[in-house]
Amino acid sequence: MTFTSIIVAGGSGLRSGGKKQWRALNGRPVLWWPVEAFVRAGADRIVVVVPADDMALAQTVVGDWPSVHVVSGGQTRAQSVACGLKALNETAGPEDIVLIHDAARPLLTPELIRRLLQRLETARAALLALPVADSLKKAENQIITDAPSRENLWRAQTPQAFRLGDITRAYALWPAGQEATDEAMIAAHAGMAVEIVEGDARLQKLTYADDFAVLEALMSPVPSLANLRVGQGFDVHRWGDGQAVWLCGVEISHNRTLIGHSDADAGLHALTDALMGAAGLGDIGEHFPPTDPQWKGAASYIFLEHAARLIRERGGEIINVDVTLICEQPKIKPHRQAMQARLAEILRIDVSRVSVKATTTEKLGFTGREEGLAAQAVCLITI
Repeated sequence: MTFTSIIVAGGSGLRSGGKKQWRALNGRPVLWWPVEAFVRAGADRIVVVVPADDMALAQTVVGDWPSVHVVSGGQTRAQSVACGLKALNETAGPEDIVLIHDAARPLLTPELIRRLLQRLETARAALLALPVADSLKKAENQIITDAPSRENLWRAQTPQAFRLGDITRAYALWPAGQEATDEAMIAAHAGMAVEIVEGDARLQKLTYADDFAVLEALMSPVPSLANLRVGQGFDVHRWGDGQAVWLCGVEISHNRTLIGHSDADAGLHALTDALMGAAGLGDIGEHFPPTDPQWKGAASYIFLEHAARLIRERGGEIINVDVTLICEQPKIKPHRQAMQARLAEILRIDVSRVSVKATTTEKLGFTGREEGLAAQAVCLITI
């Protein structure tokens, strides 16, 4: 099912000590996480709404994704959502599905998005929510005056999902000057029935400074051994006449080059095969046949990006990768950090999860005779 999304990231973050959408959470800005979840879930278009003076900053965080568009918002959350709806209405139709999400809920997952989309197959509107589990107390001056029943009470979360035309009309009917807590409130005012889809306790909202430590802990669970997958890859290319060589995504000046149908980056080829193998996706030759002329001279980072994207689309995560280059020349050590940084960029993981090493075969074999270069790679993923 195709869908679009709006991510509201316009809050001032006074209670959390500053604009929380730009603060680091597990090594990435808070805003990055929900955007990445929507990308992994296959959103056709993602509109991120930020304050006008944060437009340039937002582009640095999400600008690498072609499906993401940044627009400026209003003074209130409702006004910002209206700005996002206006941007979507320029390209989408009234029956298109839109999921509206708060950037302050960064632990969104593709699975939660799929739950909402599945409900939208039969419903016109739905939201994620959790049943209230704690006892409720009403108090005045910190003295309990009542204990309301928690029966039939739910804690609303986001995303909240609608047909674009429905929620746009609902916003047009909302009384001017009256603030709404969320889209479900605006939809209900317009007479829409909003159904509940059970959410996730991890999808809690960042409100206070201490919440960052809580979410960091939630983001670093010990993976189930049943979900861990190890992959290995190996590749060889022969040396030929040239002036530079591509290795692990970095071009190195050299008096020879590696010969292959693509750019012959043996490091990227080995790592692509390792990831494909770990995920049970075959090998690089099945996805990018060397007999296909469209891949002649192609940059090998395309292959690695493809493998990483397939893993993310299946709800997986790349835990770490380790590449070993086997050659007499060129010397790898001066370029090792650049290689690690480039692999981290392609895979969209932290550079601390990437290792690149080099070794020789002590002048033995085809690599020792400098007839060719070999590369091997190992990876660990969850899926």
